Amino acid sequence: MAQKTVRIRDVARAAGVSTATVSRALSNPDLLTESTRKAVEDAVRITGYRVNHAARNLRMQRAGAVLVLVPNLGNPFFSAILAAISESFAGTDTSVLIADTASGESGGRELAGYFLDGRIDGMISLDGNLTRSDLDVFESSGLSDRVVFACEWVEGAGLPSVRSDNVQGARLAVQHLHGLGHRDIAHVTGPAGNVLTKARREGMLAERARLGLPSRDDWIIRGDFSLASGRDAAERIIAMKERPTAVFCASDQVAFALMSTLTAAGVRVPEDISVVGFDDIELSKVYTPALTTIRQDRHALGAHAARLLQERIAAAADPLADTAVPQVETIGVKLVARQSTAAP
Repeated sequence: MAQKTVRIRDVARAAGVSTATVSRALSNPDLLTESTRKAVEDAVRITGYRVNHAARNLRMQRAGAVLVLVPNLGNPFFSAILAAISESFAGTDTSVLIADTASGESGGRELAGYFLDGRIDGMISLDGNLTRSDLDVFESSGLSDRVVFACEWVEGAGLPSVRSDNVQGARLAVQHLHGLGHRDIAHVTGPAGNVLTKARREGMLAERARLGLPSRDDWIIRGDFSLASGRDAAERIIAMKERPTAVFCASDQVAFALMSTLTAAGVRVPEDISVVGFDDIELSKVYTPALTTIRQDRHALGAHAARLLQERIAAAADPLADTAVPQVETIGVKLVARQSTAAP
């Protein structure tokens, strides 16, 4: 059986202190009281923890760059977030590097290498598909205090995160359609296993139940935030004997392709089927018909994530700072009503 890797949190638990205190004890022991220092030393000996000297030495230096992980650079949703992150670091001595993780080839060890090789000071991940083993590499290397999630996140990771109120957004979409008189509301989801998919689906189901609206399994259609999944969902709806009168899509891109395919088949939007998207990307305003959607404040997502990372980097370099408590910031959303929705 492979030996379990001892992490800094295991030492902290054994010593009864925070992970930040353990880090200080290993890098600047003179700053701590003798009793605290001895408690950490005893915990290190008991647990068998091995110090990653490369990571410890890196804390005393600056690479002058941060890395942003993007799950799909071709998706226009991320443009405003990336712009806000870049603006936040403009005028500083820190450059912003961008990596597209669509191929799925960047694992935890490769990403940790960016830190350990001295190429970056911190990382913002817009990709919620990092695995548990990826995150374990960060933690075992003592690097997780300089990783921030934005938009997407990994459940249970215990890392700082800036996110939109996805559940409330889905509720607003259903409320809007119900207010227009719709009862038969379908939903095109995001990809299976994605945290945004789960949150938006839960919000939609909860609001539909609260309003006493009918629930049908065939009106929950799996998608993946792409144009292709919008087209496929429209084809399924067209083939239904009992069609819904409205569709809530988990992303604007899905909604665009769904409306286009419906229109090509002679199904009118919004006269026959109303459509609501999620994101409010730039095309939503000029598409025909203009898309009713849930607006995420993408600039705020990027700006808040950049600020949070800057704080984490500064804290990592300050032996007296305590970064033990992760932060979750939730950005509010709003419904923007346009021409793609009307009374049934």
